[in-house]
Amino acid sequence: MSDTEKNIPEGWEVRTSRSTGLTYYLNIYTKESQWDLPTEPAKKEVSSSGPSEVRCSHLLVKHKGSRRPSSWREENITRTKEEARQLLEDYRKQIENGASLDEMAQKYSDCSSAKRGGDLGMFGRGQMQKPFEEAAFSLKVGQLSKIVDTDSGLHIILRTE
Repeated sequence: MSDTEKNIPEGWEVRTSRSTGLTYYLNIYTKESQWDLPTEPAKKEVSSSGPSEVRCSHLLVKHKGSRRPSSWREENITRTKEEARQLLEDYRKQIENGASLDEMAQKYSDCSSAKRGGDLGMFGRGQMQKPFEEAAFSLKVGQLSKIVDTDSGLHIILRTE
């Protein structure tokens, strides 16, 4: 057991992200998670109103300013953020006109979730980057987001549950 694990407040567990290998902390009561070492014992109720978890699919377009400018599609991503925005606007229009986000994500998403049609599964608050989380939790089931800018790149998000 590391020193960090010994100093975790009650009600929290140390977990490792399957996608990044980074350590995060899970509130065992609410299943909320966070990257930063908790300083208080875990709260037993979800503090925010609305659902505690949502399910979303997304289509990610990375750009050269993204945290990791490479993907399964392209080893070295050189497009500008503006070029990424243009691509995503075009994909969004196609989806609004009847194309499926599932198929579009399989072809064009720079996220490894592309293999699953962009499906990210169920997730709670504190598991995604803040702008992504805020957009995902504000959508109604079946609603497509506007373009969301995170450290990973630009996304469009479809809430599925």
